[in-house]
Amino acid sequence: MLLTAVWVTLKLATITTVILMLLAIPMAWGLANMQSRLRPLLEALVGLPMVLPPTVLGFYILLLCSPNYAPGQLWLSLTGTTLAFSFTGLVIASVICSMPFVVQPLQRAFEQLDKGLLEAAAMMGAGRMDRFFNVVLPCTRRAMILAACMGFAHTVGEFGVVLMIGGNIPGETQVLSIALFDAVESQQFTEAHQIAAGLMVFAMILLITLYSLDRQPVAQLPLKSHPGRY
Repeated sequence: MLLTAVWVTLKLATITTVILMLLAIPMAWGLANMQSRLRPLLEALVGLPMVLPPTVLGFYILLLCSPNYAPGQLWLSLTGTTLAFSFTGLVIASVICSMPFVVQPLQRAFEQLDKGLLEAAAMMGAGRMDRFFNVVLPCTRRAMILAACMGFAHTVGEFGVVLMIGGNIPGETQVLSIALFDAVESQQFTEAHQIAAGLMVFAMILLITLYSLDRQPVAQLPLKSHPGRY
């Protein structure tokens, strides 16, 4: 049972982190360079899961995933299954509630990026995608690692939203935080100790990794010239 919960947790955190990075990078880049008056509103929407009680967020996601609302109806018509209390629903909820923990470090890194490097790359003939992949991504590599670690760790530790959307189905939606709650409720304290200690060790290893990264010097970026342009 414990190993199954570990597997479900790792699978959920890995899939969620991959999706988060794919969505958060363009989102953070857009927010960092946005000049519109709508920027505070969009930033508030992204950061809302950080201040909203997880049960409130989980309740509204549960409603959207139910067959009574359009997203849940569409999923039911396409797959014949419901999103609520499924692993897919758990992934969607985890992406939403962990989004600000990934977007905000990336947005800060993009805002602090030396625009002179981008201008120099543009003058050397680099296109937008070229500048993004060869200048922006290498310069913000540390923020990328930090954002991915934050998204992974928050997904592993999330409880309220996971309980509301996924319930407690062993092998399907029962992650470690739910298994810990279940073990305490059933007074299986030996198993509860094992889960709690494992999560504490994971958190310590993650923090040591992040602090170690924070002490490393930032590598200088060599700009590549484009033959034929000069």
